[in-house]
Parts: sequence; structure tokens; C-alpha cells
Amino acid sequence: MADPLEKLLGSSARIKLLRLFLFNPKQFFTIPQAASRARVTERTVRKELKLFHGIRLVRRSSTRKRSGARYGLNDDFKYLAALQNLLLNASSRGEYIYDYVRKAGSIKLIVLSGIFLGDWDGALDLLIVGDRVQDHKLRTLIRRFESDLGKELRYACLASDDFFYRLNMNDKLVRDVLDYPHRIVFDKLNIGLK
Repeated sequence: MADPLEKLLGSSARIKLLRLFLFNPKQFFTIPQAASRARVTERTVRKELKLFHGIRLVRRSSTRKRSGARYGLNDDFKYLAALQNLLLNASSRGEYIYDYVRKAGSIKLIVLSGIFLGDWDGALDLLIVGDRVQDHKLRTLIRRFESDLGKELRYACLASDDFFYRLNMNDKLVRDVLDYPHRIVFDKLNIGLK
């Protein structure tokens, strides 16, 4: 699934790294950390960070010689607000989550909350309900989505029976998602909540 911004800005690696820094404005990353989180090569990270540092989008901090230089978002960047509005489109990216996770098992329900609705402090960003879901495969697919998004997601995956049990028992995890702003993007359970 091609992101139109990739074509506009030149590369998917650049978009991933921009989102990584914009979604994590208070964090500093080493080159290996940024490469791992964005799922790009260290060589690409070096090249893009040189560009970002040259235009003063990121700043460099080298506190320890062993761990190497760390890079973080420069709060004083002239076009920071404009870039954030353009790239932090988590709400529109959430619509594609089913395409990422459907191969992990029989997915029945996907509910978006948290960052997908602009709540950065929510308990959960993503609730997945499914049967025969392979945890390792789901974790891998979620990590791939996170690298495209630029932010680690707080998510939970429940079996259908467990979800209905928790729903009927007014479980805090389920209520924290369904009682607050949320959006259902996939629903084979026909739970009737919107």
C-alpha cells in the first residue's frame, strides 16, 4: 500500500524517519535505534539524519562516547507545526490496520482509540479481537505498521470468547476503549457499538 507522501517526499525511509521523530518529540535515538524502529538500514538513517541535521530539523546530543551520538527533534524548527500536520495523520493511517494484521489469524473486530483519535495519553490505541491469532505473527505485523506510522502502539488482542466475557463483566480494559472516543474499523462480530 503506497503512501502518497512517499511519492511527494521522495522515499519511504524519509517518511518513516520523519514520523519517528515527529511522533516522539521528547526522545533521542542513536543511529541503530532509529534504524531498528523505522525498519531501514543504518546507512539510510545516516544519510537522512545528515539532511535533517543540516536543515536543523533534528539536533544532536552526544552524552556518552560509547553509545554514540543521539538525535532528537529540534523544537525550534521553523516548519515543525506544518510538518506535524502533514505527517502525523494517524487517524487516516488507522483505516489500513486490518490490511496489516489480517494474516495473523481470524480477525473479528478492530477498534481504534488513543493516538488514532488524537488522545496521546489513552490507555490503549488498538483493540483487536480474533480467533486462532498467532501472537508472534501479530507482533511482527504490528511492528511493521509501527515502523510506517512512526510510533509504538499500545494494543491488546483478545479471543472472541474472552472479549464477550470481559464486555459483559465491564472489564476495565474493554471499558476504557469502548466508553471513550473510539472508532470501529472492522467488525465481524456485529457488536453494535459505534
